Amino acid sequence: MVATIGLTGLRPDPARVSRIASPPYDVIKRGTPLEKLLNEERSSLFHIILGDDPGAARDRMVADGSLVEDNEPGYYVYEQTWPEGRRTGVFVAAEVSPYDAKQIIRHEKTFDSKVKGRMAMRRATGLHIGPVFVLTRASIAPALEEAKREADPVYDFTSAFGGFSELEGIQNKVWRVPEESETGRALQAALGTEPLYIADGHHRYHASLLNEQTHFLCYVTEEAVIQAYNRVVNGVHPFSEIVGDLPLEPVDSFRTPPKHSFCIYTKEGCFELEAEHVPDDVVGRLDCAILERELYPKLGLTHDMIIDPNHFDYYSESALDEMKAAVDRGDYDIAIALHPVSLDELMTVADAGLEDPEIVMPEKSTFFQPKILSGLFLYRYAKK
Repeated sequence: MVATIGLTGLRPDPARVSRIASPPYDVIKRGTPLEKLLNEERSSLFHIILGDDPGAARDRMVADGSLVEDNEPGYYVYEQTWPEGRRTGVFVAAEVSPYDAKQIIRHEKTFDSKVKGRMAMRRATGLHIGPVFVLTRASIAPALEEAKREADPVYDFTSAFGGFSELEGIQNKVWRVPEESETGRALQAALGTEPLYIADGHHRYHASLLNEQTHFLCYVTEEAVIQAYNRVVNGVHPFSEIVGDLPLEPVDSFRTPPKHSFCIYTKEGCFELEAEHVPDDVVGRLDCAILERELYPKLGLTHDMIIDPNHFDYYSESALDEMKAAVDRGDYDIAIALHPVSLDELMTVADAGLEDPEIVMPEKSTFFQPKILSGLFLYRYAKK
């Protein structure tokens, strides 16, 4: 199945890791307090992943000791603990292969503009920085637990982003496992028994393909929690113009709705809208697909608009108050909360896509929580 090797490249100075590690680039919105906070911290990975000159930022952070060389191949076991739970996985370098080899399995399409941006940063730095979040059916937990028993963590810190990130307050621990150690070989063997399913980071993997890398940086886990991927919307036609044509039921709060229904927040109140039709096909029955099929046309919205910030912005299930605030400020017309996709639904779509590559999850349909911190390892990739 998927061959993996230990990582080599750059990693944070342990004394500064809490200042260096950053939320992923795709959840740092421009002009927000989070962006300002990260920009003001000179040691933050932000200056590499979203700065004007990523190569110069890398050189500066190496020169001042923020980032240090680590050239002995190793696996990095990563545990996140938050009030509601705990998840353990491992950072590895996995072999890049085309989708039709059925070793790296996707469930989403990608957008060229985002892929080109990731390729440009890699070519400027020689590093693959943001990990691809992948799921495995392999039993890797025994090796991960053994790694945690064998040594003290190389990193142990709590994320602090001024309260502006969903990664705030998460305890992060990282253990280094030399590739040639007994535990490293056991982990390598276990990982090689199953394909890897991309959960989050399709653009990062696609960039690895187009960049002709031999391996890509990924975080592998058996565990995942999927939150709903909610959205705030500005239609071509205001919601007030179509409200009379919809079978809306008033509700007392903006909340996560039952499956196959949608909770809509407006300045005039909250409503629930049930799906008119739920088909049998694995993609068409997903709530985000139903929403695009049944509501978006009434708002004058087309598929190409879903990545246009003038019409859409996206939030996790835990950010309902932020979505309401965006509507109350007049930034967007309505906020829509969905029921989260299940892991079984995601796997079913991904497996169906093995036989028909046109079968993929709709864009912006899953939000894995919590995200993975960027900057715990910066992988120096090789090219074919």
